[in-house]
Amino acid sequence: MLNKILVTRSSMPSYEEYIEAIKPLWDTHQLTNMGQYHQELERRLKEYLNIPELSLMVNGHMALELAIQSFGFPEGAEVITTPFTFISTTHAIVRNHLKPVFCDVKMDDGTIDESKIEDLITENTVAIIPVHVYGNVCNVEKIKEIADKYSLKVIYDAAHAFGVEYKNKGIGNYGDASVFSFHATKVFNTIEGGAVAFSNPKLYDKLYNLKNFGIRGEELVTDVGANAKMNEFSAIMGLCNLNHIEENFEERRKRYDLYKKILGNVKGICQFESSKEASCNYAYFPILVNDDYCMTRDELYDQLREHNIYSRKYFYPLTSDQACFKNKYKNDNLDIAREIASKVLVLPLYADLEMENVEEIANFISAGY
Repeated sequence: MLNKILVTRSSMPSYEEYIEAIKPLWDTHQLTNMGQYHQELERRLKEYLNIPELSLMVNGHMALELAIQSFGFPEGAEVITTPFTFISTTHAIVRNHLKPVFCDVKMDDGTIDESKIEDLITENTVAIIPVHVYGNVCNVEKIKEIADKYSLKVIYDAAHAFGVEYKNKGIGNYGDASVFSFHATKVFNTIEGGAVAFSNPKLYDKLYNLKNFGIRGEELVTDVGANAKMNEFSAIMGLCNLNHIEENFEERRKRYDLYKKILGNVKGICQFESSKEASCNYAYFPILVNDDYCMTRDELYDQLREHNIYSRKYFYPLTSDQACFKNKYKNDNLDIAREIASKVLVLPLYADLEMENVEEIANFISAGY
């Protein structure tokens, strides 16, 4: 039996590197409020992600929630989105007093089915919030075409898509805004953190106000805001991790490719397709366990756990079917999303996962134990 293998493991710099990097904080005692390292990380991320503007946040959820709020949509308006996502996506919409309208997804990559968006648009629709699922890029051209036709905003949930490029452009360049998560489990992390990428420079001040209580001076508060600032310890973790990001991607790629090689011809095990015009960040390795495999998805999940391999049903159930949302919003015509949710299993993948463990996991699935 293998030692316990979790579905993911946080990437971290060496202890010595991080401790050396945080030493100056004991001189300045500036731990938050957009300090030196916060500003440096914003600058370096703009360069690395090849995007014009970026605002750091305390986490990815607040980044999405405040990005939505920054556009000032009227209460009760409708937002077309996907149910095949982490619950945060839907929470951010509802917590802005907006109504999610769930659109089905595509079987080949799990992203929102752009061919079904237009039928869901009403006079109350104000925005589309698609998700680059597992780093698979949505059909950004068609979504833009629809949004332009109906004067809708597009806010991408790019929590899975750090470092992904599409047609040689950073993924954060698409839509009116794109939101990243830098949670500890992500391919790039700041312990907890997130960011909003955008092109309209006026949005920077709006997001600044929203994440910092609307404070613009010692005696001046111009907006009603929240507290969503990233602290300096998190910013420094991000700077250290950014120094090693290419190495991280390369190590993940090796494990991703080994899974792909061993599982590529296993009957009943399918993999998502990705766009040939998009790069891959190797953030996840999801499989679909189809009916012609020797056991169900849930049985395979249980079998793996019995051998100390902790995969994840990611995403199951759909957000539209969760107890907090079920029967509150229209959630029919989601056949593909429900089928994927019932079959998907994300396998362990991280930079320091032993290659022999990857081989053992893949062979276990291939043999159908």
